[in-house]
Amino acid sequence: MLGNRSAAMALIAAASLLGAACSPDNSDANILSAGGWPGANSDARNSNSSPVEGSRTLALDWSRPIGGTVATYTAIAANGQMFLTSNTPSGCNLFSFQMNNGRKRFCNQLNAGVSASTPVVDGATNIYVGDAGAMHSFNEHGQPRWRTPVVGTPLGAQFTEDGNVLFVTHLGEVDVVSKQTGERVAAPLNLVGRPDFLATPDMPVTPDGAGLADCLTGGPACPVANTPAIDLDTGRFYVTTWRPGAQNASLVALTYTGGDNPRIEQQWSADLLANGSGASPALSEDGSTVYVSDNDRRLIAVDAQDGTTKWVYDLGYAPWGSAAVVDGLIVPAGGENGHLLAVRDRGDHAELAWERKDQDQLGAPAIAAGSTGYTVVRSGSHDLALLTFDTESGQTVASDILPDAHGVTVGTSIGPEGEVLTSSYIGELFVYK
Repeated sequence: MLGNRSAAMALIAAASLLGAACSPDNSDANILSAGGWPGANSDARNSNSSPVEGSRTLALDWSRPIGGTVATYTAIAANGQMFLTSNTPSGCNLFSFQMNNGRKRFCNQLNAGVSASTPVVDGATNIYVGDAGAMHSFNEHGQPRWRTPVVGTPLGAQFTEDGNVLFVTHLGEVDVVSKQTGERVAAPLNLVGRPDFLATPDMPVTPDGAGLADCLTGGPACPVANTPAIDLDTGRFYVTTWRPGAQNASLVALTYTGGDNPRIEQQWSADLLANGSGASPALSEDGSTVYVSDNDRRLIAVDAQDGTTKWVYDLGYAPWGSAAVVDGLIVPAGGENGHLLAVRDRGDHAELAWERKDQDQLGAPAIAAGSTGYTVVRSGSHDLALLTFDTESGQTVASDILPDAHGVTVGTSIGPEGEVLTSSYIGELFVYK
């Protein structure tokens, strides 16, 4: 009997070891090394860049319709699993696909607000995505892990240095929650203030999805239209905010302090974004400068410590998305009447590095290692093409048609093996390898 029991215990121990070896790594240390394209703008500083060597000989591998409009980037895990959201008329609106063949891994149905939220994925292939009134987490199979109620809709998230999830809803609520449980680790802060229902008990409650349509361009009905950029060394993060009644939107700096007394505090606010902003702020590699654009056609460099303006550059158009930032080179996204160009940060001023007035940019750029960039442009008799360009000179390397694609695209992502992904707004995903 004792021998049988010992054998059984040995089998249980072996099974436990095997399960531990095969299960994903859920440690806090692993969360910041997700690889791939973990969130809306790739990394903590919203650089829209990848350390992967960029291919200059791409070809369309596969494409597939999503079933509804797509307004957000595709997030990519280190293993190539992809996640995106869609405004589908009914049924699923959160999707996961396999990189190698486009097969659907899972699809879930959340509230309609999810179509404005880009998933963020950690090193264990857990995802975090918002919808109207909540932040959710799912595992790689689409099974729910937790749901945290919030005010508004989280449009995107970041990971903090201590492995928590930081996000700001489009109605201005700032939260840091545990990636394991979804519980708040610090008291929330609201950037636009909360109504006093005791003083005005008849005031209607703002719906959690109100004003989401304005988020595409950073209009006043969407107080926080973009994903925060975070400096992992200092815990300081930056968001754009259009407060009620304000003439301009603001760039706001806040700090998340972890440890025994975690808290969220505002550091400064600079009211400099004329007519709002449709682009997320991006940080320089050393964290000293924040780059942001506004709807008055300006690219602005701001001192990250005190919010003072370093320089202003007239782009000639208002970008519809976020810039790619690598080694002081800023490549803005496209916009109405916008063309492909790059600006070089010279410290106290900006200079035009190069421009391609012959390339109408209809997407957002992504930069890979090897001075290789990708974006979507208008192409002759065809509506859209994926342009591969040299980031040092702006010269065309290659141009690949997006078959039967129309309108604009909503973001460009780079996969862990140099794959390039983009989605048309009308709802088709394209994968180039």
